[in-house]
Parts: sequence; C-alpha cells; structure tokens
Amino acid sequence: MVLVKKEVGLLMDFGDRLKWLREKSGLTQKFAAEKIGVKNNTLSSYESAKRQPDFTTLKKLADLYEVTIDYIITGNENSNSSDEMWQEFLNPKTQIFFKDLQNAPEEKIEELIRFWEFIKERDKSK
Repeated sequence: MVLVKKEVGLLMDFGDRLKWLREKSGLTQKFAAEKIGVKNNTLSSYESAKRQPDFTTLKKLADLYEVTIDYIITGNENSNSSDEMWQEFLNPKTQIFFKDLQNAPEEKIEELIRFWEFIKERDKSK
C-alpha cells in the first residue's frame, strides 16, 4: 500500500485517504456512494482498500471531495496529472501496473507519472 503523511502526522493508505476525505467533507458513506453512483458496500470496499475504483469512479470521487485523482491515489497535493493520463493508466489492460503501485514508495509513483507524461509528449510530436 502507498503510505502518505496525513495532516496530523499519521500515515494513510489509499483506502484511509478516501475515508478521511469523505469524513472531512462531512458526508456519510451512504450519501457519498449515492453521489458517485455506486452501492454503499462498494464504497466501503474502496475505503477498506479491498477493491480499487475504475477511472470514472475515481474522477467522481475527486470531484466530490474537490481534490485531484493524483491526491486520491498518491496523497501528493502538489501533483496534477491530466485526466487522460489517469484514464489510460487505469485502463483494465494496463491496470496491473496500478496494482503493483500499491506497494511502491511515493517517489517511485511520481517518477512513473513523470515518465508516462514524457512518453505522451514524445508521441504528440510524431
């Protein structure tokens, strides 16, 4: 699991961060689930890191909590990768990489994001 520092100095993984964002927003799990169009038990499984949401659901969560997808996934507030990058990155064909990232250090994730952005820019000029 990716761990990041929480405001109060505690460490959070992806699921903890989702739960913390929901609670910080003052939303119940049931209300948040309805707003993003999933069942309550599905959101619960995201918050307990038993399941990973797809791109569309991540985008809805980011919009609901008014944060970036980067923040939800990595905990990095200073990164803002494009939605297109995350959509491609979280494509079911390539999602195996996302599963591998759960145990990667934050700096490796940031490096991979920079590398992917480089590849996209390179391909634009072809």
